[in-house]
Amino acid sequence: MKLAIALTAATFVSTLAGGFFALRFRDRAHLLLGFMAGFLLGVVAFHIFPEIIAQVSRNGLPAMTMMIAMVAAFLAFHVAEKSVLIHHSHESEYAAHHHPKVGVLTALALAGHSFMDGAGIGMGFQVSRSIGLMVAAAVISHDFTDGMNTVSIMLNHQNSRKATLGYLTLDALAPLLGLAATTLFHFPPQALGIYLGVFAGFLLYIGAADILPEAHAHHSAWGTVAMTVVGAILAFALSQAL
Repeated sequence: MKLAIALTAATFVSTLAGGFFALRFRDRAHLLLGFMAGFLLGVVAFHIFPEIIAQVSRNGLPAMTMMIAMVAAFLAFHVAEKSVLIHHSHESEYAAHHHPKVGVLTALALAGHSFMDGAGIGMGFQVSRSIGLMVAAAVISHDFTDGMNTVSIMLNHQNSRKATLGYLTLDALAPLLGLAATTLFHFPPQALGIYLGVFAGFLLYIGAADILPEAHAHHSAWGTVAMTVVGAILAFALSQAL
């Protein structure tokens, strides 16, 4: 449990770092985004999928159920993003409309998303230590982009710097609350198997359908492609080490 708390605390730092990066070095973001997209893809392919196979073998869980959970999660996040603009990747389409309340509501949605990240870490450690470690690594990686998104959305909708930093802090704290929530329950193997499918769908969407297109939106270059490959290789190396 101490390790889960320490890793979830690292998401706090990652989120804040992403927010401050967005304030100062926005023109370099494409390289980090490319790396994170590759890393998240690698986590799914090299660690979560093998664990799903192991769960099917170990507990006799139906593989199709977990695949349905993965696709359902992918589509659910897609619908959520397009409905409430959880991320700012298409913010330019709304450039003529700047409403502070929209920025606040979207920042709150991101905080809720981060709460689920913390819960994901807690449930990952209920599956196994290695799954918990890889899920935490994936969450720490993409929470950096959540911090960037919170700051960008708030400022794009003409919220004050003080309010922006306040919501960035809320987003950073949310995973700790999510982790705390999972300590109140012990999930059966069937639920944990479905969780693996859901988290795989979530990471695939965030990495391939959200972060990667954003990385190439303004800086589609070989450097970004190279960083994506490096991210996937690092995820593979970590999966083998664990």
